[in-house]
Amino acid sequence: MGSNRLTLAVAGSRKTQGVVEHCASSHSERRILVLTYTQANQAELCERLNHYAGDRHGVEVMGWFSFLLTHFARPFLPFKFPGKRVLGFNFEGRPHIKAKGESRFLDKKGAVYASELGRLAHELVAQSKGALLRRLECIYDEILIDEVQDLSSHDWEIFDVLLRSSIDIRMVGDIRQSVLATNPRSKKNSKYSYANSIMWFRERETEGLLKVEESRTTWRCHPSIASFSDTIFDPSWSFPATESKNETVTGHDGVHLLATKHVEAYVARYQPQCLRHSVASAKGFDYAFMNFKVSKGMTFERVLIFPTAPITKFITGGTFLEATPASSFYVAVTRAKQSVAIVLDDAGRSTLPFWRSDESGED
Repeated sequence: MGSNRLTLAVAGSRKTQGVVEHCASSHSERRILVLTYTQANQAELCERLNHYAGDRHGVEVMGWFSFLLTHFARPFLPFKFPGKRVLGFNFEGRPHIKAKGESRFLDKKGAVYASELGRLAHELVAQSKGALLRRLECIYDEILIDEVQDLSSHDWEIFDVLLRSSIDIRMVGDIRQSVLATNPRSKKNSKYSYANSIMWFRERETEGLLKVEESRTTWRCHPSIASFSDTIFDPSWSFPATESKNETVTGHDGVHLLATKHVEAYVARYQPQCLRHSVASAKGFDYAFMNFKVSKGMTFERVLIFPTAPITKFITGGTFLEATPASSFYVAVTRAKQSVAIVLDDAGRSTLPFWRSDESGED
């Protein structure tokens, strides 16, 4: 338990690269499993590991659901339902609200419901009377979890088990980017959902089950963008101030407001990636938009943000956003290396400068 670590890292802090470098520097015979939620992250990890740690044959990359299927559900389902086997994975379906027994976890074709896989996996730990955990301890010396803030529901019960095992657990994530979840509909452990997962980690640190470390340096975001991103969450969250190592100067850097009438000229001049929360946030504009959540993990030179009503209230009046909208806005802002422009006609109490029309060459 003394080797369990969680690194909370800001956007642009090279979290994934840190995981890769850790694997590359590990002993060649060390058996390491790297877990992450999204397929995009899995693909990126595989590519980087092949490049930087191709000689480490004991390193394996797996998705969270694949992990639960491979090491929990498939080998140990008979401990709970004798004679039954896992015959597939049902990602979209859900059991009947009153379903019990095997119909709670398996559809009529024997496929496991994704929404119930975490619960099934956790129950199999107990049903196997220690066999499941012993098997896992024999297979891996270390488990690394990237983007740990994406986990939810019964996943936290599984983490409790893993933290008490002989396997070294290392986790990396950014609580402020909590916009995805493995099981968003579940009410289990809902108090730890999304950004509130910081509470779970701090509780486990108090128990002595892991050590929480902060990585507050970004190599991506311009200092002005980094400073602005720190203001998005209410100070009561106690996130550390971000330090920027981006020293690039382009002549148009930092965070600006942009009047609606100047959007066309701004886009023509700077060609930013346009971001929105939903179609409703950017009515009347026809650009190659990307939604906030979809942009997670990406980097752009410049972004143009079409704000929601709550974001507008935050900028113009200082009304702090709720945790989940704050995370979405944080993701959008921190995609940018050099500049962020936010479409607003009235600055209210904001001290952010407007991009002036004469900067575009207009009269």
